[in-house]
Amino acid sequence: MGLKKLRTTMLAGGMSVLATGAVAQTLELATDLSPAGLDPHIATAFATHQVTTGLLYEGLTGVDQDLSIVPVLAESWSVSPDGLTYTFKLREGVTFHDGSAMDAEDVVASIERVQSQDIASPLASRVSAVESATAVDPRTVELKLKEPSAPLLSSLTSIAIVPSEAKADKEALQKAPVGTGPFRFQEWQPNGYLLLAGNEDYWQEGVPKVDALKFNFVPESATRQVGLVNGQYQMLPHLDAATALQLQGQPGVKLEETLDLAYILVGMNASKPPFDDPKVREAVNYAINRDDIVQAALFGAGVPAGPLSPALKQWALDVSEYPCYEHDPAKARALLEEAGVQMPVKVTMNVLPRQDIRDVAQVVQAQLNDAGFAVELNNQEQGQFVQDWRNSNFDMFASLNAGSVDPDEYFYRAFRTDGSTNVFKYSNPELDALLDKGRSTQDQAARKEIYDQVQRTLACSGPAAHIAYSRLATATRDEVQGYDILATRSLGTLADTSVGR
Repeated sequence: MGLKKLRTTMLAGGMSVLATGAVAQTLELATDLSPAGLDPHIATAFATHQVTTGLLYEGLTGVDQDLSIVPVLAESWSVSPDGLTYTFKLREGVTFHDGSAMDAEDVVASIERVQSQDIASPLASRVSAVESATAVDPRTVELKLKEPSAPLLSSLTSIAIVPSEAKADKEALQKAPVGTGPFRFQEWQPNGYLLLAGNEDYWQEGVPKVDALKFNFVPESATRQVGLVNGQYQMLPHLDAATALQLQGQPGVKLEETLDLAYILVGMNASKPPFDDPKVREAVNYAINRDDIVQAALFGAGVPAGPLSPALKQWALDVSEYPCYEHDPAKARALLEEAGVQMPVKVTMNVLPRQDIRDVAQVVQAQLNDAGFAVELNNQEQGQFVQDWRNSNFDMFASLNAGSVDPDEYFYRAFRTDGSTNVFKYSNPELDALLDKGRSTQDQAARKEIYDQVQRTLACSGPAAHIAYSRLATATRDEVQGYDILATRSLGTLADTSVGR
């Protein structure tokens, strides 16, 4: 279970000398951004997600490589015949990184923390169906629902279990996370690196297989590439398409790829002009040429995006279903004229600080400006972008948002009138009714029909113009073994990753 409590100062090359004379392994990763906080219930940025989900923290359930729901901290569960009571049996012998035992009270506190208005978690919609959570005994948790919730087990994959002491604390976990995962927090230099040490008391025997993970924050893509090729770094996770293309065929480097669940989108603020008019939102879709964006900004490493990723084969409609996906600038101009807006339509687009999103935003800007808009790009640093996004302080934004394995997890929180991440300020009573029905319907075929309607409603006049799903890539040195890339963007399989000597 690792080399217990014998680590000393980290040395270069991914190794450290131990008191026993043995050599420990540190897997050196390079990423572009430092996390925007480490509280799994509050921070939403991908830079946070990739170090918290599955590494520092775990949920009752998880998602495997096939996008199936699997047990994690809950070893089993049962559901009452009416679908209103879920009873979870917790795994025995699980401890938090501070050494305290994880029990049912911590699970209850974690769910209630996400539901708390004071905490204001963007995940709140995922457990809004839960009426009460009760610790029946230290290893048994009972959830009572207001109504049946078909996506509940999927939703619980994103609800990290934290110590009950953190229930009302908004600050502690942001800088000093305490979870149950295979790695524990050791050190964070926001402009330098984040160091996670192997959890020697992890509940799963034989993992993690390395003694530490070091996330080096390296803003320049070229520097990250050089570092991987020369062996300074051993992994570059979740690459943009340009970087992945440049690393193909490099000696000593291999690429893992999968189709992303995360979606590149252009969001619109539906609460104020001009995007309070659905005709203007529809005009945006006609103005955009998604095929050209995939080729120009993603170097062909992606597919045009509908509201759901094609990776969700049982749910996603083909983009040919959406008439507004036919690139037609003249139609876009006609819709703007019908809406009665002054042309050109002057708007500002906030841009997430990722190279692929900047590239997409530039192509979208040119396409919109060719169809009657006058778009100004506002390239922001990550903290300001996230703050403006959460506060709905934008006309438009270009971003990359996380996808989910059940359509409810995305659609309900993002597009329902009171959704916890409905930053678009979008409200559509007919869509609300569909989303409510989709949650409570248990029959798979009936749910598919409901979410087909949801996709058709959102695709052309919704507040998000879905642009593309990328080919998600991670580059590693040849000596890195056992890593599996996940469409969810979780790096949880690093627990099973080793570095050959």
